Amino acid sequence: MAASRIGRKEATARRATATRPTRKPEPAWTFLTNHAHVLLCIAREPEVRMRDVAHLVGITERAVQRIIAELEEAGYIERIRHGRRNRYEVRTNLPLRHPIERHERVSSLIELVLGEHERNGRGR
Repeated sequence: MAASRIGRKEATARRATATRPTRKPEPAWTFLTNHAHVLLCIAREPEVRMRDVAHLVGITERAVQRIIAELEEAGYIERIRHGRRNRYEVRTNLPLRHPIERHERVSSLIELVLGEHERNGRGR
């Protein structure tokens, strides 16, 4: 009798699994790069901490530091010291970097993803 109970439980579990729609896992890739994600976090909140950006983007703090340094070196952001904290200004008038999108400005990306109502920072 115990064997028949186990068999019935397995059959019930199989039927329940078969009737539930299976969800495919989310793809590992995204349409935007980590550089774009970091830039968008800064555009949304100019005084954001690197730790918070790392959490939002899903990368390490060290990776965020490297990306911010690269964005700053390329002129896309400017770091302004406020005591022990940094404030960043996004230079929204600069063109995007890839040849396919070079005809658009950083402001277009920010507007597309964040919309004007969500953007707190004031770009140049």
